[in-house]
Amino acid sequence: MRGAVRARTAHANQSTSLGDQVKVLVTGADGFIGSHLTEALVRAGHDVKAFALYNSLGSWGWLDRCGADVAGKFEVVAGDIRSAEDVRRAVKGVDSVLHLAALIAIPYSYSAPDAYIDTNITGTLNVLLASRDAGVSRIVHTSTSEVYGTAQFVPITEAHPLNAQSPYAATKIGADQLALSFAASFGMPVTVIRPFNTYGPRQSARAVIPTIIGQLLAGATELRIGSTHPTRDFTFVADTVAGFIAALTSTAGVGAVANLGTGYEVTIGRTIELLMELIGREVPVVTDEERMRPGPSEVERLCADNRLAKAWWGWEPKLQGDAGLRDGLAQTIAWFSDPANLAMYRTSRYVV
Repeated sequence: MRGAVRARTAHANQSTSLGDQVKVLVTGADGFIGSHLTEALVRAGHDVKAFALYNSLGSWGWLDRCGADVAGKFEVVAGDIRSAEDVRRAVKGVDSVLHLAALIAIPYSYSAPDAYIDTNITGTLNVLLASRDAGVSRIVHTSTSEVYGTAQFVPITEAHPLNAQSPYAATKIGADQLALSFAASFGMPVTVIRPFNTYGPRQSARAVIPTIIGQLLAGATELRIGSTHPTRDFTFVADTVAGFIAALTSTAGVGAVANLGTGYEVTIGRTIELLMELIGREVPVVTDEERMRPGPSEVERLCADNRLAKAWWGWEPKLQGDAGLRDGLAQTIAWFSDPANLAMYRTSRYVV
């Protein structure tokens, strides 16, 4: 087994392709990034199985509103990532797994940390065990820049210390370490990718950009927001998706972590200014205490070093710098400006 581990990790600095087409399972396919990723994989010619959270309405989340060109061209399996049996059923017959299923709302993790442990840690364990037993040839596990906490240096490399400042971040660190431990212990072909502040169409109203856009488009006379001084590295969803696919189709980076970010740092305050300019509405900004994180929990600064993803997979975000951010924000605004899309968001109140 140790030899197998050495053989796999020796590929970490190579860019060997795994082939043009694979049968891939996407967990969390009904969510924001997962639905965009499912669409992109189908358009690239892959055989896609989408794992969506079971509900009594039979809803497939954002997959219900996927592009007409991909509708009906992927398989959907409804289940719960916390159920080992559901996950085994989903993994059966696939070559690769892109694991995105998680609870992601930081504010809710303050009140329900146990739910985050069950979903993010136990759910990841279920994926790893099922994938190991099924002999899956590639696993890409999703991390988050939140695991770094406030930057101790910028740009943040993958060697930056891990510092959980929320229960959410703590469970993602736990899940990441489980994934990496399976690569080391069992020679499994696991790569951890760490997206920075992905945004775009379909993002949850719990995130700052949809919150701002939703209030402005709904005609709010004041913008209610949390802290405006922290900085973020906003990455457009199409770029994040391209990073997933690049990692999926290469053996480079097995047993390791790679950041997906632009390397462009911007404050929330500046982002508000850009959104008001692009939408054509300027309203007073009001600090809403309900939207504030507890002081020590606020991540003050994030900015990615993306050189590993570029070296391993040739990945580079298409939307970069101020111009790229403006482009991505404009595309996001255009999507939210469709009344049918905006109607799906409760812009008049804060959603945890």
